[in-house]
Amino acid sequence: MAAAVGCCSFQATHRGGTRKWRSPRAAVIPNFHLPMRSYEVKNRTNVDEIKALRLITAIKTPYLPDGRFDLEAYDSLIHMQIEGGAEAVIVGGTTGEGQLMSWDEHIMLIGHTVNCFGNTLKVIGNTGSNSTREAIHATEQGFAVGMHAALHINPYYGKTSFDGLVAHFNTVLHMGPTIIYNVPSRTGQDIPPGVVQKLARSPNLAGVKECVGNDRVEEYTRNGVVVWSGNDDQCHDSRWDYGANGVISVTSNLVPGLMRQLMFGGKNIRLNSKVMPLVEWLFQEPNPIGLNTALAQLGVVRPIFRLPYVPLPLEKRMEFVNIVKEIGRENFIGEEDVRVMDDDDFILIRRY
Repeated sequence: MAAAVGCCSFQATHRGGTRKWRSPRAAVIPNFHLPMRSYEVKNRTNVDEIKALRLITAIKTPYLPDGRFDLEAYDSLIHMQIEGGAEAVIVGGTTGEGQLMSWDEHIMLIGHTVNCFGNTLKVIGNTGSNSTREAIHATEQGFAVGMHAALHINPYYGKTSFDGLVAHFNTVLHMGPTIIYNVPSRTGQDIPPGVVQKLARSPNLAGVKECVGNDRVEEYTRNGVVVWSGNDDQCHDSRWDYGANGVISVTSNLVPGLMRQLMFGGKNIRLNSKVMPLVEWLFQEPNPIGLNTALAQLGVVRPIFRLPYVPLPLEKRMEFVNIVKEIGRENFIGEEDVRVMDDDDFILIRRY
């Protein structure tokens, strides 16, 4: 009997005349589920270009009063990153509030960034998801609109097994240069080195954004895996003492020039100590609450928050003004004087 076409298939070879189910052929055809995949390579980014990056900014996404993206402010932020020496941006990451975006918004912002700035710096789209299906689709679209690399987190909340992690990442690795993002404090699950060792067989693995700590960073660098520190408070030591390539930074949104010095200028304990009060202030509440508040106080974005994020309280805003004065206003982005701001100055958007 011929195999049925559709979701299931049977063959009548089972003793007694009953039909025996077998897996449909489509399910085992490599990349059968990737109709958007292009084999054109002329515009693909070489993975070595991603591996060479030192300072990558996890860029903030600013908003208009109706909750839409403020692209004018966003473009200005990117320009200031370029002027400050950042080499790449993560679009729609945790800092950029990708978790609060629809996928249409997400892919649009990646495409906009590529279109406006892709010849000047590398655009890395956060197209990861806890759903493998969504990660595949978003990554297809991200590369289709021109991103240079993808950032992929492990499936969060639902979590999965060791083999499930490998299978999840392997569905997207072949599409283009990929950075794996390990942040157990947010996902609830560590990506163990054994998973990364298996993924490293792919020529498209650019490296790992690692938030576990410098012992893990050193373990990877000893074994030839490129690592970016995901912890601004550890990135100086990660770079100069533990072999990290650089940092994927939140703080560089505010002081890109200083963060570039920390990644390119050699070991500088004095400068690192100078920046630490700012880093500690930024992360006293979950990111991006501190960053969003600081950028509003510097006058470079409108003081608009998509819930569930809300600004830091008055006392903390006053602390930020003092930190800016201690480090030097000239080291921060923007041209306006830093302000404390009143609580009523902030707009909280519930539906967007």
